[in-house]
Amino acid sequence: MSATDEPREQKPQSAKLSERLRDDSPDSLRELAQSPTLNEEQLILLLARKDLPGELIEEIAQRKPLLRSYTVKKALVLHPHTPRIVSLRMLRDLYLMDLVQLTLTPGALAELKRNAEEQLIARLPQLPLGQKVTLARRGPGRVAGALLAEGHEQVLSIVLDNTNLTEAHVLKALSRPKITPRVVEAVSRHAKWSHSYNVRLALVRQPSTTLSTVLAYLPELTVSDLKELIAPGIVSENFRRYLQAEIQRRLRKGKEPQTTE
Repeated sequence: MSATDEPREQKPQSAKLSERLRDDSPDSLRELAQSPTLNEEQLILLLARKDLPGELIEEIAQRKPLLRSYTVKKALVLHPHTPRIVSLRMLRDLYLMDLVQLTLTPGALAELKRNAEEQLIARLPQLPLGQKVTLARRGPGRVAGALLAEGHEQVLSIVLDNTNLTEAHVLKALSRPKITPRVVEAVSRHAKWSHSYNVRLALVRQPSTTLSTVLAYLPELTVSDLKELIAPGIVSENFRRYLQAEIQRRLRKGKEPQTTE
């Protein structure tokens, strides 16, 4: 056989193998997955099969030469049947937006998502502004909350509109003792969050909230919440006396505002 004939013979074999990787039953794929001739392209094709059993994926993850490929690592981490230990080991090698993809993937292990979120949050201080803006717009809720607490001026308006950001994330950011005043101001001006009762209550607790904002919110707070606010150490002494007077005024009138969301 001449050297020029070899590629013509190999190509049909490769095409036939690719067809088997796509169409064969999961049980019959073990032999193919264990083949020493399996290359990166074929492995990616194999990992596109969502019906691969975890035991087979674990065997694939032991093929160290193939794991030099980032695409292979990503496919392994994102596969729904990859054993958690394998996924957690490879998670630290994923790029930023692939971590984001994992956190937003339905059906991904909760532990895996949480680890991916923690990696994203740990990377925040070193990220350039452009990547922070991308995360603010598309990142998962915990990451959005961390970006909110970070308080970058060019990120705040974007992250507050993130659909993954929840009230719990906003409240957690506002509870931080060293939150910057611009975060408090941005939340108090936001069309959605400024109308949440719990957020308003958190803003009243915040020393950085402007007096005009606090006074605007007070009429809506319940007497029980006002009583909690006058406990020592929550608000300044002057404001505490003002709240005590407000409570007395409410009790005399017998007027109790309804909690609104």
